[in-house]
Amino acid sequence: MKAAVLHELGKAPRFADFAEPTPGEEEALVRVRAASLKSVDKQLASGAHFASPRELPVICGTDGLGILEDGTRVFFGGSRRPYGAMAESTVAPRAFCFPVPVELDDATAAALPNPAVSAWLSLTHCAKLVPGEIVLILGATGVTGKLAVQIAKLLGATRVVGAGRNQQVLSALRELGTDTVIPLDQPEDSLKSAFAQEAGEAGFDVIIDYVWGRPTEVLLAAITKSEFAAAAKPTRLVQVGENAGPTISLPAAVLRSTPLTIVGTGGIPSREILVDAMQQVMTRAARGKLRIETKRVPLAEIERVWDRPQPSGRRIVLVP
Repeated sequence: MKAAVLHELGKAPRFADFAEPTPGEEEALVRVRAASLKSVDKQLASGAHFASPRELPVICGTDGLGILEDGTRVFFGGSRRPYGAMAESTVAPRAFCFPVPVELDDATAAALPNPAVSAWLSLTHCAKLVPGEIVLILGATGVTGKLAVQIAKLLGATRVVGAGRNQQVLSALRELGTDTVIPLDQPEDSLKSAFAQEAGEAGFDVIIDYVWGRPTEVLLAAITKSEFAAAAKPTRLVQVGENAGPTISLPAAVLRSTPLTIVGTGGIPSREILVDAMQQVMTRAARGKLRIETKRVPLAEIERVWDRPQPSGRRIVLVP
């Protein structure tokens, strides 16, 4: 079969022949129809990820859309190495094969679950968002950020503020549910003022942070109190990504003057929580309540698209 085969860490995978997989106990053989290209796929192939492969060659791709031997159309993940999703066929644990609504086309069904489930869990499992709260999505112009905007509104957020760099995508975020947008590519003083203005006296209840780095430092400075005051409602900041930098400087005054909790998304939730999240996002996507933009590319062109920047706000989907 043909597949995106990684022969050396840090290099792009090549479109090449690879032995057909044979499913083991509790595994399913999947005929792949589509597989999305995500940041984590590149991180794993670079060797920088904690779960990067130690034995090569391997097939790239963490999840995708395919057909089981009985004809069931599924979203799958967790392929056993050396197999992966970017191939004509793969194997996956039956427990991680989820039926897909007929309303979703292959590209959408391959691209949406990973970022949508991530955004759903960040808002529900980590932030514990409740209806009526105010949400800031820091990094709202990326694929997952755009879904987080939509999901926050679906979960009953009374106000959603979207912050990002891409002005074109920012201008379109209102259609997805943002009430206000904040461009991140502005001088720090004006950015701090914009954060402070949108936080207002009430403050943000939930912040989903996909950028970290300097924008997060400016945000924290904006919500830090400069005088003694009655305790405001707590803010829950969920750290998800690091598109603007892997570290921040965190002054003690931020935590002493503001009721702020910072949590991460580390660890895998129980299967029950994952299954529920998958069902929630799939159901809403089938009803047209969740949208994701995709760009279909033949798997044979994997080397050409691997190192190219992703189209802003869109996900590349590889088709065998």
